[in-house]
Amino acid sequence: MSPAISDHFNGKKFSNKLGESHHGIRELLRWKLNSKPKPWPKLTHQKIVPAPHNVGNDIQVSYIGHSSFLIQTPQGNFLTDPVYSERVGPFSWVGPKRFMAPAIAWESLPKITAVLLSHDHYDHCDKPTLDRIAHRWASSVITPLGMKDLISKKSSLYELDWWQTKTLSEQVAVTLVPARHWGRRFPWDTNKRLWGGFYLTINNRKIYFAGDSGYDPAIFKEIKHRMGAPDLAFIPIGAYEPRWFMRDAHMNPEEALQVHFEVGAKTSVAMHWGTFRLTDEGRDDPAIALREVMAKQGVPSEAFLVLEAGQSISV
Repeated sequence: MSPAISDHFNGKKFSNKLGESHHGIRELLRWKLNSKPKPWPKLTHQKIVPAPHNVGNDIQVSYIGHSSFLIQTPQGNFLTDPVYSERVGPFSWVGPKRFMAPAIAWESLPKITAVLLSHDHYDHCDKPTLDRIAHRWASSVITPLGMKDLISKKSSLYELDWWQTKTLSEQVAVTLVPARHWGRRFPWDTNKRLWGGFYLTINNRKIYFAGDSGYDPAIFKEIKHRMGAPDLAFIPIGAYEPRWFMRDAHMNPEEALQVHFEVGAKTSVAMHWGTFRLTDEGRDDPAIALREVMAKQGVPSEAFLVLEAGQSISV
């Protein structure tokens, strides 16, 4: 059954209210032919740690890497955009290779209640990992519209349109909220699947996972107006250079800080940086730039955290 016609779906494809957020092959070639990417360092050592145990009544958040987080709560455990593959692409030998391994050991993961899957790009929607989760736990998967063909039949799939909510229990609800982005896995399926972020509400505590998004002057203010200020927000800070090409789909650190203010987050955590080399900025440039703009604006460091992969915090 096709989704209903709306301000972001014309009956065939999804779109952003302010227009397209991706460029065609001509612009892609222009970027690649003129690209001067900064070098990334060699990784000499990385610590892989187990998932926290005995989290008690707290909400415990662990950064796996890129946009993957483990959220442990007394009401269940959740994964955001889980990626445990070595490469992100249509085949195991194609696509960007990991700079860092997933920092939370797969074998240590607790039973996963639900996966929050923001959109269909390979660095967020990793089918091999999703299939492993389905085989191990048959977890629920909550996605934007149109993702059915990518999800194992072993999983319970809940597809949402923007602002729709799936109630998992009396204490837990998940709402899909807008993002300024786009979708594609192959040249012929551009924007056939929706994209978005999520509000995970647990006993009136709110966690906002922004997914992938460019900055939008209206979206984030509307999210706060409709959903309220989150206790914790995961906001992307990387994959933003060259700016002329990436501006519509990926925010830079300064814009990420603006989103932190516009949604009214008590605390934000940086994501979407340092794991896969997707664009032209250096590996640590997003984190450095975020700290610089925070210092310039007098924002305390604890307001917007840059976690190392494998680090955990309590909310």
